[in-house]
Amino acid sequence: MEISILFLPLIASIISGFFGRYIGDRNSEIVTSLLVSISALLSIYVLYQVITNQYEENIVIATWINSGSLNVNWSMLIDPLSAIMLVVVTSVSSLVHIYSIGYMSHDPHKPRFMAYLSLFTFAMLMLVTSDNFIQLFFGWEGVGLCSYFLIGFWFKKESANAAAIKAFVVNRVGDFGFALGIFLIFYIFGTVNYSEVFQQIPTITDKNLTFLGFETKAIDLICLLLFIGAMGKSAQILLHTWLPDAMEGPTPVSALIHAATMVTAGVFLVVRCSPIYEYSPLILNLVTIVGMSTAFFAATVALVQTDIKKIIAYSTCSQLGYMFFAAGVGAYNVAMFHLFTHAFFKALLFLGSGSVIHAFKDEQNINNMGGVWKKIPYTYALMIIGTLALTGFPFLSGFYSKDAIIEFAYLKGNTTGYYAAGIGIFTAFLTSIYSWRLIFKTFHGEYNNKDIKIEETHESPMVMLIPLFILSIGAVFAGFLFKDLFIGHGGDNYFWAESIKFLEPLSTEHPPTWFLFLTPCLVLLSIPLAYYLFVKNKELPNSIASINKPLYKFLLNKWYFDELYEVIFIRSSKKIGLFLWKFCDGTIIDGFGPDGISSFIKKCSIKATKFQSGFIYQYAFVMLLGFSALLTFLIVK
Repeated sequence: MEISILFLPLIASIISGFFGRYIGDRNSEIVTSLLVSISALLSIYVLYQVITNQYEENIVIATWINSGSLNVNWSMLIDPLSAIMLVVVTSVSSLVHIYSIGYMSHDPHKPRFMAYLSLFTFAMLMLVTSDNFIQLFFGWEGVGLCSYFLIGFWFKKESANAAAIKAFVVNRVGDFGFALGIFLIFYIFGTVNYSEVFQQIPTITDKNLTFLGFETKAIDLICLLLFIGAMGKSAQILLHTWLPDAMEGPTPVSALIHAATMVTAGVFLVVRCSPIYEYSPLILNLVTIVGMSTAFFAATVALVQTDIKKIIAYSTCSQLGYMFFAAGVGAYNVAMFHLFTHAFFKALLFLGSGSVIHAFKDEQNINNMGGVWKKIPYTYALMIIGTLALTGFPFLSGFYSKDAIIEFAYLKGNTTGYYAAGIGIFTAFLTSIYSWRLIFKTFHGEYNNKDIKIEETHESPMVMLIPLFILSIGAVFAGFLFKDLFIGHGGDNYFWAESIKFLEPLSTEHPPTWFLFLTPCLVLLSIPLAYYLFVKNKELPNSIASINKPLYKFLLNKWYFDELYEVIFIRSSKKIGLFLWKFCDGTIIDGFGPDGISSFIKKCSIKATKFQSGFIYQYAFVMLLGFSALLTFLIVK
């Protein structure tokens, strides 16, 4: 059964990818959606077994590498952590497959699209069920490759190609650090299997290494290199620039890859390696700082964006920041709790935005929308549910998971924890503002689209609305139903068993009452504030922007990260590339190599043809020169 979970998406991908032209578009959609949905149902059953019977298993599928001390199996590790990820990946993927039947109905390449979705699902399942770092890296690169395929799916669109290349290149930066981390793990421990590595971690806590001329603790260096990989995949600040541009891909791609699954791989990596990170307080503090910085940065940028998908993309960056600073303060289970709830409401928001884009015939600018909540009531209601869950409205899923992160950061009791809690509260307020800005500008106020009449807007078909409805159930109830399972009673984390390691149990204290009510009150206050700003008094935001023009442009240009990287990396890389190409390769290597030799021979042959004149005395002269040269050579020798 467990192996079926893994291989059904791969079989679906092969059938749709290689035989789609023979079985037809509709059969390709049905086969891929059906097989991935079966995988999702089996994953739910496995999670049920883990919860009720503490079921754990490591199924060896095949021996992969057996060379010297490097022994790597292709395995399927089932434990609480992987079981949670199995449900998240397969359930969201199956709903996205079904949704894509309606959303991609006019696309001429539907079998290829469905094959890519299923192949991505297989690669992600390989990642989360690995029992060693090599298989993890294989799945890690697999989802990166599928991301490249899916972002650039509309390959005739230049911006889509550029976004796909950007995502691929930026992720290679993080993956380089991740690969170095794996090499270092094998160098120190002689193995890459989780259980063997984690068992030896306490023995190297005092071991030092010299890296790039600096003396550092081995445990800190391992954690840092692994975290660089996580930063790239989960779009944390400095390596985040690919995620907003990735919105050039079809909307189902955004929901599957860039909201619920691939971008959470970095969080999963840190949580899976909790037995390593627990021994490195320095890097845990760094994880906290990077996480809270990303949460704040992305929320500020989302305030002024106008593309509906990019607003949600920056929201994803921000929420991933929450997950990382939860892991940074040692609350790995709470990070997984937010990952779990976030998958439902963020996929709901992305697919809901796709429904809006579908209604507006591919329009994505929220300034060109408005006043359509009566025309697309189901999409409107479902988007409201997703927004309430995202902002942490009381008793919805985001309320339980996000507030738990802020509370545990506060209870950490150190300076980093207090800063993280404060920034987390302020970011929650910003999240609520930009989320309701999106809702009010999209659905309320006056209708602003000059190209499409309001009568032409229409509700999406049921094949798109049903996945939204199912996700909305998760967005409402997932937090309440699973909070005790993920967080436990009074710090009791029995569910996680050995899949997450805590050197020190999480605090069982309760924050002050005023602290507990602070975030929900700010969230509730933001709703009428956003309504006033973006519906009742639309000129006020414009006035604020004109008064604070430098700040507005700073946020609109995304803190100028892209421009900074253009100056520091891209232009210099192009200059170095041109120098190596034109001078080193063209002038030196080609000039003195194949091009130079061929040019010399050509010149000699042109000169030689002048002796082919038909006069006997010239032929005799050439023969005499040759004989003299040969005789000289023989005498000298």
